[in-house]
Amino acid sequence: MEFIQGIKLVKKNRCEVNANEALKDKDIIGFYFSAHWCPPCRGFTPILADMYSELMDDGAPFEIIFVSSDRSEDDMFQYMMESHGDWLAIPYRSGPASNVTAKYGVTGIPALVIVNKDGTLISMNGRGEVQSLGPRAFQNWAR
Repeated sequence: MEFIQGIKLVKKNRCEVNANEALKDKDIIGFYFSAHWCPPCRGFTPILADMYSELMDDGAPFEIIFVSSDRSEDDMFQYMMESHGDWLAIPYRSGPASNVTAKYGVTGIPALVIVNKDGTLISMNGRGEVQSLGPRAFQNWAR
């Protein structure tokens, strides 16, 4: 995905990781658009975190990249520490965050956009699929 190739992603402990390295063995990526101030987001995030944990335990080639709509970088990291799985995030209010939002036409939160490793869209309804199928949604995305 050239729009995030070579950028630094962050983990909830604020350490940086290279996107190319972090995603090299991942076939499916979920861009998670969310914010702590959003009640529906706070309701969905624990569901997504449970699914993510189960998929990681199974060794699934899957990663989530959080794209924050929080009001500050500190709010973003607080939300990540409180509620998120051990996934990655695009740095707060960075150019790549704007690029991925525009590329997939995201206009509301929460949203979970599922793509393959080259960025080709698989689903704009990842949130609904996770809510209805749980970890089985991954098998549908991987077909």
